[in-house]
Amino acid sequence: MLLALGATLLAQVAVWHAWFARAIARSPVPARRPERYPSLSVIRPIRGLDVGAEANVRAALATGYPGEVETLFVFDDDTDDALPVVRRIVDEASPGTAEILFSGAPPPGRTGKLHAMIAGARRAKGELVAFGDSDSRPSPELLTELVDALYAAPDIGATFAPVVVADPPRTAGDVGYAMLMDALYGPTVARAAGRDGRLPFIMGQLVVFRADALAAIGGPACADGQLVDDMYLGRCMSRAGFANVMIRRPLAIANAGTSLREFMAIYRRWLLFGRNGLTLRFTWPLWVRGVAVWLAAALLAVSLATGAGWAALLACAALVAHGASLERLHVRLGGAPLPLRLRWMSVGLFLLAPLVLASTSRRTVAWRGRAYALRPRASLATR
Repeated sequence: MLLALGATLLAQVAVWHAWFARAIARSPVPARRPERYPSLSVIRPIRGLDVGAEANVRAALATGYPGEVETLFVFDDDTDDALPVVRRIVDEASPGTAEILFSGAPPPGRTGKLHAMIAGARRAKGELVAFGDSDSRPSPELLTELVDALYAAPDIGATFAPVVVADPPRTAGDVGYAMLMDALYGPTVARAAGRDGRLPFIMGQLVVFRADALAAIGGPACADGQLVDDMYLGRCMSRAGFANVMIRRPLAIANAGTSLREFMAIYRRWLLFGRNGLTLRFTWPLWVRGVAVWLAAALLAVSLATGAGWAALLACAALVAHGASLERLHVRLGGAPLPLRLRWMSVGLFLLAPLVLASTSRRTVAWRGRAYALRPRASLATR
């Protein structure tokens, strides 16, 4: 029985790896270049100094977009640590291409990021509106591809890019973050998106909206009271009859030097994000993989205790295969290979999951220097 269980767990890794590998290798979404590229406003909320902040800002301005584009950097106030960096780069930019805005503190029941998005959308002049996270580092081709995909069909209201943690990991926290983003969420989103890239929600750190589609759902303010704005905005778009499409080209996220403690806080926040915007239909592959890792660990312990050497060997092989599968998916999406001394974290991610999941029972979350009280479904408690 122990041998059969070990063989089943090992075979399961191969099947799931092939499934996810096919999902991330799907053909690109058919795109159609517009006759004239419409003007575009990119809104980037910023709070605090991100890793590689200067490179992130410079990449945000080096869009390569063939139409008129303005980038609006939105801060709470003029005391933010990142403001001097952004101001220096904006002063070097061409006139009219970049601007710094101050939104003030958010009201109760609204996240700081969403408040900045609303303030930026109010000032945006473009025919299209995009929202980008401050820790993202878009390539020069990305905005153009997102706009091309936006015009591929008349019902497409929003396009977004998948994300990849491309920086070489230096710490266990870096590996955990890369595995979470690239090896788990990335392939799962790709599987759910299918061949046409369409999803009932948005999971992107850079999203482009048609102005009429965004207006039809009431603008970004329709996500008031939500912890995760992008997922909720995507659901509103879907309910209004518009499609959300994920393209193939990834968006790089800057991350380096994350401690294990910091990663645990990110891990917890992502589990709460999922509770706020993802259904079991989407997340069940993640649960199955987690249960399989725990079964392999339990099989290893029982086999060692009972002297079942071959079963213990199969259990070890299943655990190693799980880690190798996650690293391979991470690299195929564009991530850097993991250092040998840190590869244990690709399996440790699952072994830590029950502890992190238990911590989500506390209905508060800290995010970008603010604490939010949550309802059971992880929406904001104060409306």
